[in-house]
Amino acid sequence: MTAQLLNGRQQAKQLQTELSESFAELAAASGVQPTLAALQVGADSGAAGYLRAIRRSCQGVGATLRPVELPEESSQEDVQAALAELNEDEGVHGIMMLEPLPDHIDSTQLIDLLSPGKDVDGVHPLNAGRLAAQREPHFVPATPAGAIMLLEEAEVDFKGKRAVVIGRSDIVGKPMALLLLHRHCTVTIAHSRTEDLPGVARQADILCVAVGRPEMVTGEWIKPGAVVVDFGTTYIGGSLKGDCEQASVEAVAGMLTPVPGGTGPMTNVMLMGNLLSAYRRFVSAA
Repeated sequence: MTAQLLNGRQQAKQLQTELSESFAELAAASGVQPTLAALQVGADSGAAGYLRAIRRSCQGVGATLRPVELPEESSQEDVQAALAELNEDEGVHGIMMLEPLPDHIDSTQLIDLLSPGKDVDGVHPLNAGRLAAQREPHFVPATPAGAIMLLEEAEVDFKGKRAVVIGRSDIVGKPMALLLLHRHCTVTIAHSRTEDLPGVARQADILCVAVGRPEMVTGEWIKPGAVVVDFGTTYIGGSLKGDCEQASVEAVAGMLTPVPGGTGPMTNVMLMGNLLSAYRRFVSAA
């Protein structure tokens, strides 16, 4: 068996075209330019790289990126004041906070302060709660939302299937588990302390891996014919590696999101989809 590889690049390109058209129509009708603010504290190279990727995504759909860069030594009060200003700015429709933040900055306080209506990352407790309760409107974190879209486009059957999510982060693992539960899967959330983790993984009809440990999951962990979603993104020697050892997993799985080219390309375009939703609500209310 050789797994069907789910092409995130192709799907992301199609979505970008659709989003670009929608942004252009709303901007022409309203006279307001869609704007995403990205708050960065310090000069972390990873955050800077992500900012460049977001800028390209904004350019691809016709939105404006407004970077707000604060020095490493900024106090909690300084960062909160900058965030509060973005919350009140009617020219800003979406806000995201780039990580990592300096150790002396309490990210929980910032998330609580963030305007839920501009929270395009879906991290505010109100948006997380709406996702858990399956209530609209809410923003779904972009990475799991993109993975679900890939699976739906591949016509994956969710109902009654056993899904295992390895990883319990607020931005990927937990929301992915909820999205699968909402589609009538029986869901297990596993993690580093799960006993017999390979055995738990082998029970999965749909296995999602978001642990940040390159090539941890091998073909021996996979139920034959399973759908495998790899969220991993770790650079080793200049090459991007997923959390799955692709060759051995591909030989057993029925479907696989490859790394690179699977869930990664979908993340930023789904972020732009969240920005469109926030922008549309602003235009409707104006």
